[in-house]
Amino acid sequence: MKQIKVVAAIIHDDEGRIFATQRGYGEFKDYWEFPGGKMEPGESAEEALKREIWEELETRIEVERFVTTVEYDYPAFHLTMHCYWCHIESGSLTLKEHEAARWLDREHLQSVNWLPADLFLLDFLKDIKNTKDYD
Repeated sequence: MKQIKVVAAIIHDDEGRIFATQRGYGEFKDYWEFPGGKMEPGESAEEALKREIWEELETRIEVERFVTTVEYDYPAFHLTMHCYWCHIESGSLTLKEHEAARWLDREHLQSVNWLPADLFLLDFLKDIKNTKDYD
């Protein structure tokens, strides 16, 4: 089975909300995800995440800490997704590849149709009593 390694940013704000993006292309168009993308050869996960967020959202982030790695088998490939807790350093969160975005508080994390792999991360976030406490 094809193996794909990606990184994902759990971007939070001072109010404890999480930034989610809606895919605008591909097989999973209209599903919601944590922004990020594929790692390039020789690139660390943190470097890949900063590059991907800049390319997709014209935003600079600070990677605060590693959260978890999600392993998920999609029908056509196995996904390894390294997830990081992040906040915005600078930029305007300009959507260059996504069709929509939302800031979601903990009570509304389930209000969008998440990609299957991202649901595992969502369950982890729900276990945090208050996302503000994770800082």
